[in-house]
Amino acid sequence: MPEVAPIPLRDLTTLRVGGAPERMIDARTRDELVAALRDVWADAAEPWLVLGGGSNLLAGDEPFPGTVIRILTSGFEEVPGARDGFARIRIEAGQNWDELVAWSVAQGLSGIEAMSGIPGTAGAAPIQNVGAYGQEIVQTLVEVDLLDEETGDVSTVPAGELGLGPRTSVLKHHYGSVAPRSAVVLSLTLDLARVGHEPRPVADARLRSALGLAPDAAVSVAWIRDTVLAIRAGKGMVLSEPDHDTHSAGSFFNNPIVTEAVARTLPAECPRWPLTPAMDAVSVIPLSQWDGYVPPPAQTETRVKISAAWLIENAGLPKGFGLPRSRATLSTKHTLALTNRGGATAEEVAALARFVQSRVAAEFGIVLMPEPVLVGVEL
Repeated sequence: MPEVAPIPLRDLTTLRVGGAPERMIDARTRDELVAALRDVWADAAEPWLVLGGGSNLLAGDEPFPGTVIRILTSGFEEVPGARDGFARIRIEAGQNWDELVAWSVAQGLSGIEAMSGIPGTAGAAPIQNVGAYGQEIVQTLVEVDLLDEETGDVSTVPAGELGLGPRTSVLKHHYGSVAPRSAVVLSLTLDLARVGHEPRPVADARLRSALGLAPDAAVSVAWIRDTVLAIRAGKGMVLSEPDHDTHSAGSFFNNPIVTEAVARTLPAECPRWPLTPAMDAVSVIPLSQWDGYVPPPAQTETRVKISAAWLIENAGLPKGFGLPRSRATLSTKHTLALTNRGGATAEEVAALARFVQSRVAAEFGIVLMPEPVLVGVEL
């Protein structure tokens, strides 16, 4: 068992907070990862935590009372099965995400270039359906290999069975709830389009809008990557050691999804994006039972995604806002990021998050929910 001396989580997370665990295991191969998890799960009472890049975690200041397993597997390879014009890539869960994106762009592959600069590891991508600037992992994900806690078995699960939605899946542990399926991602498989290196039109209207492109503009995948990296750097979303604005968990709050009725109560200038309603399943009426009447489809209310950053700033909390004597503040570049200005505790970050929640709820009647996983911390 590759057990190592425990390292404080503040040294392993981008928020720079968190105590040391009682026990730590470094899993560098799939076999080591599977063996470590099965060993920990054999004691049902022992708390456990898997850690990838540490970019989506707020860990408490007290020592973690269990085992932290670091997923340090890496590598990716092309595998058979892709349809014409695509490459099928299988990626180990511990693979650095941005290194994968850089490689795909260098190969002239499209599908994840707009997700350049996102920190962390590939295994986290399907858990929260990672996305940015119009691209989401659900658009390219084929399947994942999972190790289930309940059975200890490895299984290959199609993307369609993961319940992928806006920053969620059946694997995601949302604050205040338990994931519907307790399992650890061992690898994931993506289908990426072979588009080459020449400029081409961008079909996705959301991506064109995010990058300021006209409908007929033609750009290369490399141009998209470079532009996204520049945009993210301008928001403090590309990790840089000297820049405290990047010492964060990225966007701390999810963009809330509300009904149209709630959205209409918000100021007209609040950014919003209607979500496509789920379509009714096809109804098959046996000819022997058909009386000439086709029932109308059930009406589904359109849901609307609202900008959490706009809600925060318009609740009177500007960029750089912090509570008195706290070393945690909103980013000076982007109100949606909570940052560690140096030496902040997890409780200081949590106190700021609670204050933001209360101000937005008081002003707009919407409770913002945290996007990172919270361990040993309450909001």
